[in-house]
Amino acid sequence: MLISAIVAISKNNVIGRDGHLPWHLSADLKRFKAVTTGHSIVLGRKNYDDIGRPLPNRTNYVLTRNTAFEAPGCVVCSSLEQALDKARAAGETECFIIGGAAVYREAMPLVKKLYVTRVLADVEGDVRFPEWGEGWRKESEETFPADEKNDYPTLYQVWVRD
Repeated sequence: MLISAIVAISKNNVIGRDGHLPWHLSADLKRFKAVTTGHSIVLGRKNYDDIGRPLPNRTNYVLTRNTAFEAPGCVVCSSLEQALDKARAAGETECFIIGGAAVYREAMPLVKKLYVTRVLADVEGDVRFPEWGEGWRKESEETFPADEKNDYPTLYQVWVRD
């Protein structure tokens, strides 16, 4: 099973502010949906709380240390390893890490493919994306301008490592 991560990152490495995304990027949300639909996603409890519901047409694995936590329509797991094992056992071919920062930090050593939206602006925020590590190669890149539905111009990049 391929372990991938998908994330939008500002020029100053911000991915969140006050428990939410610090921008509105309609094109990025559409891309996220197109890339992850039909696959498993792994997210932390805070990220789940911000979204407020399971994302449709995906198996949602929510990570939490709270053994009493319930997320109807999701698979609640106590560790990243447990979530990945369950996804693998279910026959998943590509499992997506979708945040937040603590989940990305733990998963990055395992991630082989990164779907990155580079937000071409410095943005205020209190959550940053962790270091990627070594050995990444850019596979593709597309540029998109800001418009009425997208707060900032963006670069969509796909990175892989062996």
